[in-house]
Amino acid sequence: MYRIDVRVDRGEANGTHFSFTDTFHVGRDEDCDVQIMDDPSVSRRHIEVNFHNDCWWLRDVGSTNGTFIASQKIDVVPLTTATKVQLGTGATFLSLIPHSSERPAVDDTSNSLTQYVEHYFGASDLEHAGQHTRMIRRAFEQVQVKQKRKYAKIIGFIGILFLVAGGYAVYLHVETSKQRDRAEAIFYAMKSLELDIAGIQRIVTESQNEQGLQVINKYRGQRTEMEKNYDQFLGALGFYSSKLTEPERLILRVARLFGECEINMPAGFVTEVQNYIKKWQSSDRLEKALRSAREKGYREKISDALLSQGLPPQFFYLALQESNFDINAVGPKTYKGHAKGMWQFIPETAIKYGLRLGPLVDLSRPDLRDERHNFEKATNAAVRYLKFIYSTDAQASGLLVMSSYNWGEEKVVKLIRSMPANPKERNFWRLLTSYRDKIPQETYDYVFYIVSAAVIGENPRFFGFKFDNPLASSEQRSG
Repeated sequence: MYRIDVRVDRGEANGTHFSFTDTFHVGRDEDCDVQIMDDPSVSRRHIEVNFHNDCWWLRDVGSTNGTFIASQKIDVVPLTTATKVQLGTGATFLSLIPHSSERPAVDDTSNSLTQYVEHYFGASDLEHAGQHTRMIRRAFEQVQVKQKRKYAKIIGFIGILFLVAGGYAVYLHVETSKQRDRAEAIFYAMKSLELDIAGIQRIVTESQNEQGLQVINKYRGQRTEMEKNYDQFLGALGFYSSKLTEPERLILRVARLFGECEINMPAGFVTEVQNYIKKWQSSDRLEKALRSAREKGYREKISDALLSQGLPPQFFYLALQESNFDINAVGPKTYKGHAKGMWQFIPETAIKYGLRLGPLVDLSRPDLRDERHNFEKATNAAVRYLKFIYSTDAQASGLLVMSSYNWGEEKVVKLIRSMPANPKERNFWRLLTSYRDKIPQETYDYVFYIVSAAVIGENPRFFGFKFDNPLASSEQRSG
């Protein structure tokens, strides 16, 4: 019989060791063969294990929080060796150990068959063999000739099949490449339309032209249709397949929210974001800053201000990276003066966006009369500034917005402006692949800290944080 053993390594269950020879279930339900206790992240019926085609198979039966092997979410996997499985996002870990039934060994002690083979088909001289032996050998040779012809036909047919299969594989590869190219073209056409909408919106805001509002609504409808087409192409390509891990899926989602095309994401970007997620996990800075923003009512106000300008609410995390949401923050003195407030405006930009400077502008200390420390006014100015960068230098690339906001005019902005003024050729992917050695480390860290914080914010508990998505209500309003 084929047997599989189950060991509960971590967590509470109705036992610690189990052994099965037939299909069994694991979950919180009383009728499960292995019943998990006191772990709400485990579903009532979480996984099923059954034997099929000489192999044990593990299948997630639609659990809420998923099943993981080596930190990768799975749906169905074969169990060929001892496998450690995590149920949900809690502390339940099982070891599944399959055993094969023993098969009787083949008896190879008899020499009689070998002797017959050697006598009739061996290399001995045919002329001195008996008549019976010669007849058997000639008959065997005729059979061999027929078999060779037969197998030659079979091999030829298989060869044709391989050629056809290879041709079809090439065809699929070409078609997939075409689909990717079409999807990418739609994405960047959609971003170009966003820029057109932003330009018309500026004119309409200044003139209050009713006809302009109708044009904007028309363009927004076109953009919505383009986004639906883009999503259909991604679905046809299987881009967001079940093979992706939860972190990979979240990183792709956040890149898309910030206006970057996930199809041509540069190699190593996902891994780098995961490295910065680990940096956040190694300190309590993120949790403390978000708690402060929640207690002071900043979350909803910042995200609403961003949404009012058609910007993703995830730019909320830019203020986190600038100041930890501290309205009294003061940066070190630079040749352009002190950056102050939650959004760290330097004097020149503060004046440009209508913020009054205080009498302590040249001192490294907060100033109640400096409007950079006024949450509402500074947030309104920051959002308008972000929108300006988004619709001009950044060409609708949220990650380029971050790079520009970080005040690298002498380096970053010059690099950005050296690229063609269209979303397909002026985006963070192009900046990263073409100019990585020229991007200041401060700006590089700045972008990846913001992106990784936004990724954590999509599902904080998955990454081990004890809070929920701070922008959940904002995303529902924008959706």
